[in-house]
Amino acid sequence: MKKQWTHVYSAYGQLDAAMLVDFLLANGIEATSIQESLGTTYGLTVGPLGEAKIFVPIDQKEMAETLIRQMQEGKLETGDEQSP
Repeated sequence: MKKQWTHVYSAYGQLDAAMLVDFLLANGIEATSIQESLGTTYGLTVGPLGEAKIFVPIDQKEMAETLIRQMQEGKLETGDEQSP
């Protein structure tokens, strides 16, 4: 049976997309990104050609969206904070 994937986020450029895919993978969520080939070729990061779409399996969509929302709201610890 083929796995069904669903769109959960649109990043701007391959670098942002790759970082988000790595973040999701590190949290146990399968993820991949797709960007229009012309946008990738020219390194575009704005407009429709610069948009890189992040996809996850349908059964992991809710968890992925929760993690992305927490990341955007700054609710995740990075481990980089230094104690006073």
